[in-house]
Amino acid sequence: MKTILVVDDEPLIRWAIREVLEDAGYAVVEAGTAREALAQVSASGPFAVALLDLRLPDCDDLSLLRGVRRDAPACRIVMMTAHGTPEVMAEAVRAGAFSTVSKPFDLARVVGLVEEAGAAA
Repeated sequence: MKTILVVDDEPLIRWAIREVLEDAGYAVVEAGTAREALAQVSASGPFAVALLDLRLPDCDDLSLLRGVRRDAPACRIVMMTAHGTPEVMAEAVRAGAFSTVSKPFDLARVVGLVEEAGAAA
């Protein structure tokens, strides 16, 4: 069973993503901050895929992406955001994100992205 890291400061978003991913057969670990996410990468990894919110209260736009890429280079990353411009999303891909998704999103799309990212891992 592949394990997915879900990082978002909104508990309801984490819960919804957890529910659909667990229904799809994945194990899910959650974090609400960048600090928690990096601790999970160190303690609970390896993760097949990480879904990372672009804006968290304790980091700037792409620093968490860079930290996960550094600490878990095999992990595929999908960036999630309600604030992403096309330029920021393109920068995320250049920095190593597998893909990006804009909020609000269809949860089936998130599952599809996780499946694509996991297959590419």
